[in-house]
Amino acid sequence: MDRVLDIRNVSVTYQNRDKSVYAVNNASLHLEKGDALGIVGESGSGKSTLAMAVLRLLPPRVAKVEGQVMLLGKDLFSASVEEMNALRWKEMSVVFQKSMNSFSPVHRIGDQIEDIYRVHEPNATRKEILDKTAELLYLVNLNERVYKLYPHELSGGMLQRISIAVSLLHKPSLLILD
Repeated sequence: MDRVLDIRNVSVTYQNRDKSVYAVNNASLHLEKGDALGIVGESGSGKSTLAMAVLRLLPPRVAKVEGQVMLLGKDLFSASVEEMNALRWKEMSVVFQKSMNSFSPVHRIGDQIEDIYRVHEPNATRKEILDKTAELLYLVNLNERVYKLYPHELSGGMLQRISIAVSLLHKPSLLILD
C-alpha cells in the first residue's frame, strides 16, 4: 500500500515563563492511501494540537514540537516554509472546528475560495474555478448563490460545509477534520 502519513514519536510541549505542559506525548500512527482514522478524547486532550503540529501551524515560541511527520515520504518538520505552503491545501488540508473564524468578514465567500484556489493553480480561468466551486458546493448541499454572500450572511453550519468544500478543492492526499 501507499503510505500517506507517518507520525513517529511526536510530542508537543506548550511553554510559558513559569512552566511547560505536555499537550501530546510520543504520538505515533500511520495512514495508508484510503485509510480513515478517528482520534477521540476529552476537550484539551491534544487532538487539535496534534493536527496543528502535523500542519506545522504551531508558533515555535509557544510550542516545542519533537518527533517526525512524513507526508507522502516528505519530512514535514524539516521542510522549508515555502515547501509547507506548497503542500498545504494541495496535499494536506484541514477543516477547523470554528469555521466562522476561517473566513474574512469583509470579503465574499467566492472571492475567498478563488484566492485559495489560485495559490496552487495560478493559471486557472475564472470559469474553471466557478465550475469546480459549483461542483463542491453541490457536494456539500449548498446552492451556488452562497458564492456571492459574505460570511455573516450564512449560518455556522453553512460555513462549516463551505470549509469542507474548500478543503477538497485540490483533492488532498490527507484531510484533517478537527
